[in-house]
Amino acid sequence: MNPFFEPYGTPHDTVPFDRIRLEHFEEAFMEGIRRDNEQIEKTINNPERPTFDNTIINTEEDEGYYDLLSRVSTVFFNLLSAETNDEMDALAQKIQPILTQHANDVRLNPRLFDRIRQVHLHHRRLTPEEKMLLDNCYEGFVRSGALLDEQGKAKLRQLTEEASILSLQFSQNLLKENKAYQLHITHEEQLDGLPETAREAAALAAQEQQLQGWLFTLDFPSYSPFMTYSTQRELRKQLYMARNTVCTHENSENNLEICKRIVNLRREIAQLLGYKTYADYVLKRRMASNSRNVYRLLDNLIDAYKPAAVKEREELKSSLPQSLQKEGSMQPWDISFYTHKLQMKKYNLDQEMLRPYFELSNVIKGVFGLANRLYGITFKENKDIPVYHPDVKAYEVFDKDGSYLAVFYADFHPRKGKQGGAWMTEFQGQHKEIKNERLNIKNDKNVRPHVSVVMNLTKPTADKPALLTLGEVETFLHEFGHSLHGMFANTRFESLSGTNVWWDFVELPSQFMENYAVEKEFLRTFAFHYQTGEPIPDELINRIVKSRNFMAATACLRQVSLGLLDMAYYTKKDEFTDDIMKFEKQAWKKAILGKQLPNTCMTVQFSHIMAGGYAAGYYSYKWAEVLDADAFSVFKHNGIFDPTTAQRFRDEVLSKGGTEHPMTLYKRFRGGEPTIDALLKRNGIKQVAKNKK
Repeated sequence: MNPFFEPYGTPHDTVPFDRIRLEHFEEAFMEGIRRDNEQIEKTINNPERPTFDNTIINTEEDEGYYDLLSRVSTVFFNLLSAETNDEMDALAQKIQPILTQHANDVRLNPRLFDRIRQVHLHHRRLTPEEKMLLDNCYEGFVRSGALLDEQGKAKLRQLTEEASILSLQFSQNLLKENKAYQLHITHEEQLDGLPETAREAAALAAQEQQLQGWLFTLDFPSYSPFMTYSTQRELRKQLYMARNTVCTHENSENNLEICKRIVNLRREIAQLLGYKTYADYVLKRRMASNSRNVYRLLDNLIDAYKPAAVKEREELKSSLPQSLQKEGSMQPWDISFYTHKLQMKKYNLDQEMLRPYFELSNVIKGVFGLANRLYGITFKENKDIPVYHPDVKAYEVFDKDGSYLAVFYADFHPRKGKQGGAWMTEFQGQHKEIKNERLNIKNDKNVRPHVSVVMNLTKPTADKPALLTLGEVETFLHEFGHSLHGMFANTRFESLSGTNVWWDFVELPSQFMENYAVEKEFLRTFAFHYQTGEPIPDELINRIVKSRNFMAATACLRQVSLGLLDMAYYTKKDEFTDDIMKFEKQAWKKAILGKQLPNTCMTVQFSHIMAGGYAAGYYSYKWAEVLDADAFSVFKHNGIFDPTTAQRFRDEVLSKGGTEHPMTLYKRFRGGEPTIDALLKRNGIKQVAKNKK
């Protein structure tokens, strides 16, 4: 029996990964589409007058837990990012156009849309959540082409189907290119400068491939220490160029033309739907509202941070050895190396000093303990819950009253079939089953979520457990913040629960949690030396706090530059025909202080805006940073562990999902709109931008 066709029979009805085989997916996809079409036919052939209950709720329930297509899609595409292989990649190429065609069939069905439009015009008195669902449903159909004529619909089908295939191809090319590169070192003197943790990890990587010596890859836990510590400048250059030229080579993984076509397809889709640009289309459903507000935010940040970033760069240049200064300027592969040396000079601090205090199991206890202290929730590992890889841990989460709250999966380390970066996802979204005889639901039930965080943290070695950097601790906190948004969801409809919010609001819960990484009271709860058990010394914590804003302005400009690049692509009104590499360097020029090398390219590996849903939305990280700094300032005032403030944050933000406008939710928590002031204060920037967000 195909596991997707029957009750899972697992703890909390979690996905039975141990029973699912590759051949089950295609069969379940096709049966799911058949059932979907069957239910749509029942809806549009219903002789009763269209109502919110027999049309909108009917559709929402079928798109939730009981929808086979949703069930199999969730599992397949989550695994495609976290645990793929050649066979899954091939199936994705086959199934993606079928799914896109089916989605178009639903959204462009005139009879179904006619019922939805009638409900939108004439409906009973609705709760705010019901009104939001109705508006989202109606807008979703309109924004998917429901108002187009038949010629327009046919054109939209063509454009969206091509775009979905190219986005998938982009991701698959990037994964293959990243995993294909290896820097194989066989002479120990070439490891000069590298800390023991980096050497051990590289030796383990070589052993895993039955090679002698040491192996370095483009995975961040391998790449970053090499660029920071290696004294071998030519090898740093080699690694840097490998990472920054992926998907630009003359091979089947080249993404240059794919990116160009994706940008043009999205522009054509937006213009077909009546918008001047793709950014106009996207920003209509964002807090920013329009591109003017996005550019105002980015320009304000440049005005506020660029003077400080210039000073940071001049200080870095002045710290360079004379031999390098004589060359004229430092190269990009020198920046991490000499930035580290400057940090050591100013603060006597680097990541390796902190690693012994950030052993992964202790970090897990610390992060879970933080959630317990703020919200009263607890985590208990349950090894009876199936997982898709031995690296993955599954936990039951219990609320402060002891009731079951969620399932939490954590996938920690890089491996061959896993995309780089870090993200949060769900295998089951929260929603409430209301008594429904058609679906054989006899009692009201709050279906709790199954959330997952996927990361690429430092792996354990033969001699040491996984010892993290402070940056990796921040990554864990970030993704955990997203997971809290999912776990605390308490809405009626799944499409409005958890992280189903506007994209420039979704980063608030995650970036908010990062604030704790440098708080002494938090570090004191888990940062113990993995060998001696000694707590991290106060003096070391003080250095962490003092160095918090080291190169903060430079880091801000980096994020702003990516936002500018994103907006440059998606505010284009005419066909994009430029050379990608040249266009990129011009697009973000005003936020770039260093040298730009002609053959490097970010666009071809910029998954967020080409395949990850952040197109015309990358500014969201800085937008949400204003929110998170403002929100954390409330905690700083009331106490960073204050349970009353935390409960209000949970009740007004984390549990509400997308049931109301995000600014309404934020103001209910904060008591007013945010300003940029808290962010400037946190980053040590003295001047305040004239125009506040």
